[in-house]
Amino acid sequence: MGCGSCSTGGGCSPAGCKSNGSCLTNGCSKLDVYDWLSNMDMPANYKPFNIVEVKFKGSRKEFFLNNDNIYLEAGELVAVETTTGGYDVGHVSITGELVRMQMVKRRVRETDVAKKIYRKATPADVDKWKAAKDLEWETMHRSRKLALELKLSMKLSDVDYQGDKTKATFYYTAEGRVDFRELIKKMAEAFRIRIEMRQIGMRQEASRLGGIGSCGRELCCSTWLTDFKTVSTSAARYQNLSLNTLKLAGQCGKLKCCLNYELDTYMDALKYIPDNVNVLKTERGDARLQKTDIFKKLMWFSYPMAENWIPLPLTRVKEIQQMNREGVLPPDLGEVVEIETKPVKILDYENVVGQDSLTRLDEQSRRKKNKNRNKNHQQNRQGDSAQRPVVVTDGEQKPTTARPQNAGGNNNPNQRKKFRPNRNNNNRPDQNRNGQQGKQE
Repeated sequence: MGCGSCSTGGGCSPAGCKSNGSCLTNGCSKLDVYDWLSNMDMPANYKPFNIVEVKFKGSRKEFFLNNDNIYLEAGELVAVETTTGGYDVGHVSITGELVRMQMVKRRVRETDVAKKIYRKATPADVDKWKAAKDLEWETMHRSRKLALELKLSMKLSDVDYQGDKTKATFYYTAEGRVDFRELIKKMAEAFRIRIEMRQIGMRQEASRLGGIGSCGRELCCSTWLTDFKTVSTSAARYQNLSLNTLKLAGQCGKLKCCLNYELDTYMDALKYIPDNVNVLKTERGDARLQKTDIFKKLMWFSYPMAENWIPLPLTRVKEIQQMNREGVLPPDLGEVVEIETKPVKILDYENVVGQDSLTRLDEQSRRKKNKNRNKNHQQNRQGDSAQRPVVVTDGEQKPTTARPQNAGGNNNPNQRKKFRPNRNNNNRPDQNRNGQQGKQE
């Protein structure tokens, strides 16, 4: 059984480890909750909680009554009641006491839960549900064409079919209100189903579609993030980030939600940083603030027309600031902090992410050719030295370098070149070093 709640639609098979919906890849475990109460021993008179949380396509989760006390486990397909009639099919996300805690977190009262679970999904229900999910892609593209023909300023981002294939919910984004009454009429005639239009924000659209962020991981909103808090540019300023909208914006076009993750840590560290210290006045001149290292608690200042920056601890900065308030000018900034400089590791930018070079096979073949060439050359040299004749001169054995008669491969005796011996007397076997003719043994 494939996953039915990932961003690519229901009934698909996971693209990662092929574990049929229980893996952590491709959004198969999207917005899963670990039931840490499942292995706890309950009292003997414990009555199981009769409300179950069921998840559907995207990040939609709802609570349903289990009045028939059906034994359910996480991941099972169930047929549940809908508000508009018919039934829908979804996966059981959590059961038991953890559902009670989730209801408190989402501020849902037990009396407000009215819809119930009909049964476990039968094979006929699953086949009908998969057939409905297969129609979503074609339906979305046809509805987009209808919206373009009517010149509506809206973007249809996703379609969710009900499990019994009688109703389809269209999710769209728009800047303002859109009159889509004519669009609903045309879609009802084309698809022969009940139509529901639901407007969502940019962040909700990104969470439904999914994707990979600039960090290289799957989007937080499509995996675990459920509540979207407002993100302002002040969060980037407190963290000393450059106010570049291309880098700070996420896939939804809004500021990234991860800007709020470390904001509290930066705010706690900024409590110790003094305010209004853009300039420190000294007898040498006015030193201006260039950079602040929040976690090392260092502030860097520089004099006008000077290239070097001077790091100062917070205690010295506060001391000079107090002196300036009293009208006293110190001779200079004074204490200079020596910063430990670690040796910089030179990175191989051609292989910075650990991947092999595209020309690695060419280099290996080139090395093998050179290795074989050198090996053959050494073998030829050893063979030549073994075949050279040995002549004794003055009691020493020296190899001769006589040229063969048929050098060059010419077999015609009339065209053979005459061999001219070396005129150096030291190399002639028939004479000694004194130039006298000797006897040959």
